[in-house]
Amino acid sequence: MKNIEPAVRTQSIGDTSLQYLDYEGDGAPILLLHATGFLPWMWHPIARELAGDHRVIAPYFCDHRYAEPEEGGLEWLLLAEDLCRLCTSLAIEDPFLVGHSMGGTVITLANALHGQPARAMVLIEPIFLPEELYSLKMSVDQHPLASKSIKRRSTWENDAQVREYLRSRKLFRNWDEEMLELYIRYGMVPGENGGLTLACSPRHEAALFMGSVRYNPWPLLEKIQCPVMVVEGGESENRHFIDLGKASARFPRAVYRVVPGAGHLVPMEKPKETIALIKEML
Repeated sequence: MKNIEPAVRTQSIGDTSLQYLDYEGDGAPILLLHATGFLPWMWHPIARELAGDHRVIAPYFCDHRYAEPEEGGLEWLLLAEDLCRLCTSLAIEDPFLVGHSMGGTVITLANALHGQPARAMVLIEPIFLPEELYSLKMSVDQHPLASKSIKRRSTWENDAQVREYLRSRKLFRNWDEEMLELYIRYGMVPGENGGLTLACSPRHEAALFMGSVRYNPWPLLEKIQCPVMVVEGGESENRHFIDLGKASARFPRAVYRVVPGAGHLVPMEKPKETIALIKEML
């Protein structure tokens, strides 16, 4: 295991700024984009193993823009534009793009619609909803993901209470231990009335999920010309409504991998396997 710590930086991208983790390296850059409601530190055990041979950038996409979930949320097309602006501002040329959940969809939009170059892409459990959902006007309660996230518990008294709660929840039950500790350390902030609260609030997370249905990514998949790896968790709860095998078949140059025993949060549950899959595409 490499003992590498990132620099935490902030970059202006025009009308807003993005915080990101920056791992030094000499080879082709790798950009890692996290899942909805999470944070770039969820990439740390993975990024440090890729660093050195590569410069690794992991931006924070949660609260750099505000949108109301009841008013359509934060459109992922705008997030894709922000990603392109970040790459331009940092002079990142022809990177490897890796995205988890929301991150996988955003890098797809950035490449196909905004011309963000990519040597290759790794899409881990990307959110490619059934096509018919993109033509519907859904409320927060009707959205399969926003309806859950907006009700998420978000306050605790201390680290020990957070840890006990997370370990009791199915979503976190199979997490790698280091990943869980990173989430407790960086995914919580001091609450206004004491205690701890989620750094990415339930309303921010719900707004991000609501933005997911404002543009249909399916017609874009055949336009992606770089090599693509689509990764699915073998036990993912999203499998009953997201068909990643079908999505993989739409890309001209794709491979499809299933991680046995993993749920939707593949990087947090199986970091070693995630590293191996990314390295397969480098």
